[in-house]
Amino acid sequence: MKSLRRHLDPRVEADPQRLPPGQVLTEKWPVLHYGQVPEYDVDRWRLRIFGEVDQETILTFDQVLALPAKEVACDIHCVTTWSRFDNRFLGVPLAQIADLARARPGAHFVEFHCHGGFTTSVPLEVATAEDALLAYQHDGQPLAPEHGYPLRALLPQKYFWKSAKWVEGVEFRSQDELGFWERNGYNNGADPWREERYW
Repeated sequence: MKSLRRHLDPRVEADPQRLPPGQVLTEKWPVLHYGQVPEYDVDRWRLRIFGEVDQETILTFDQVLALPAKEVACDIHCVTTWSRFDNRFLGVPLAQIADLARARPGAHFVEFHCHGGFTTSVPLEVATAEDALLAYQHDGQPLAPEHGYPLRALLPQKYFWKSAKWVEGVEFRSQDELGFWERNGYNNGADPWREERYW
């Protein structure tokens, strides 16, 4: 299959460690999710930032777009074994969201609340890493609905289910809580280089 390959891509041959174990490259961006793709009216959509913060905040989409943006170039890795190299995402650094809401010292985890009740979480240091965003563009275009429009998390250090689609809330927490896929057998660590796929 031309769209999936592991050893022939010159980027892998130049840096074999770039592709995590058990992964194959795709040139496309496969669509995987649970449930239906939501249809959002962005004039009514809101992002709630809450939990272990001093300044609970609710933002409109225009207010999100008005925040200082950052572009992240990264590879993405799905637990179902596909990887896609050289993506460009534009969005708001999650570290900036933590500053905006004044996350408290007791906040050690970030949980994403998404359409349909979907949740997932990561440690604060992952959420506030240099490459972590709340993204609204991919490769120079607004996110497609099936890829998370209007806003998705971007956490390239983890398998891609942690980069939750259709984010509606960001909760700063003192303790972790397993999300939808983690309660259904996915490994909460989600490290692609350790193949932390399932419990």
